[in-house]
Amino acid sequence: MPVYEGLSLSHEKLPTVIDIGAAYTRFGFAGEPTPRCIIPSEYTCSKTKVKKSVFQYTSVKELYNSLVDFIHMLYFRHVLVSPKDRKIIIVESLFSPTVFRDTLAKVLFCHFEVSSVLFLPAPLVSICPLAVTTCLIVDIGYEEAVIVPVIHGVPLLKAWVAQPLAGRQIHENLTKLINEDNGKQLDLSNKTIEDIKVKTCFVTTIDRSNQYESENPPTSPPSVTYPIKGESFITISGKTRELAAEVLFPRDNDNLSLGNIVLDSILKSPIDSRIPLSESILLIGGTSMLPGIKSRLNSELKQLINQPLYKDKCFLKEFKFHTAPAKENYIAWLGGAIFGGTDLINSRSLSRESYNKDPRVPDWSNLIDNSATYDVRSSISL
Repeated sequence: MPVYEGLSLSHEKLPTVIDIGAAYTRFGFAGEPTPRCIIPSEYTCSKTKVKKSVFQYTSVKELYNSLVDFIHMLYFRHVLVSPKDRKIIIVESLFSPTVFRDTLAKVLFCHFEVSSVLFLPAPLVSICPLAVTTCLIVDIGYEEAVIVPVIHGVPLLKAWVAQPLAGRQIHENLTKLINEDNGKQLDLSNKTIEDIKVKTCFVTTIDRSNQYESENPPTSPPSVTYPIKGESFITISGKTRELAAEVLFPRDNDNLSLGNIVLDSILKSPIDSRIPLSESILLIGGTSMLPGIKSRLNSELKQLINQPLYKDKCFLKEFKFHTAPAKENYIAWLGGAIFGGTDLINSRSLSRESYNKDPRVPDWSNLIDNSATYDVRSSISL
């Protein structure tokens, strides 16, 4: 893809794929194996010059202005192409707020004058790189962990389960543990905490986790030091490195750990699909890139199926996890890029002409789009 479109010999503009997450946004071109950029979902306000999240808004007007600044930054700072008359693919959550997707469509059609927009659900397109039709999607992002079974290419909404077991909770726990290590309250930014998490932390085994709760804790890994502004170094103990992610596997009477919600989602699925789902599990999202999390989740699931809560309900013998052909934090984007390289983008997209006639985005949750006479555009959501 040339930097300047005027130098290109091809007259066809490649569709762009945008996956706006709670913490990071993936942006690139359809048909390519990796995003052109993965950046924080933040922008600098053109009026106040203050950096803030694109999801921090109090009114629709503020959200509109935020998305204008954010989309402008994506196109003109990171890939240097114009969005005008270009096809756009938006990879979104199944439960993305209606006000957000409607405002995003308005920004793209009315402000940037794109030719068409296609909204794709992240759980469904995540299985495209695997070439399978049945899969249990375990999306561990920044705000929450979302479990969605996809059976024969259809997301099963009644089996959807979500809990706040994700990156934000790890950051809060890591901040508390670091303060305990250093004996004082440290004013560490979220960016610094994330850097410490990525560089030093890992998910421990279930046996070592149990030992930490016993009277004879195990020998901790080596401590490390981390340089920060205003301090020479801060200490991060081996115990902190090992236990920061334990908030994903709480041991209490609520039974709401990551393993519990995975089994709950499987049990809500049709009985004939439970074994196929347990043998086709895909972890996606930035938090699922933590070292050791796949092995720990597998151990948790094997232990839980033998407990009274699931023993007489969940007759599963083993759990198998996919090794995706891409990093976990952009698998959904890659699925959108694959989808954008097919002819389906022409038949299922919402065109600018259609939007100008009826300025609304078809939605699977709207009865107008699920009636017997719904337009073909309604298939863009599912």
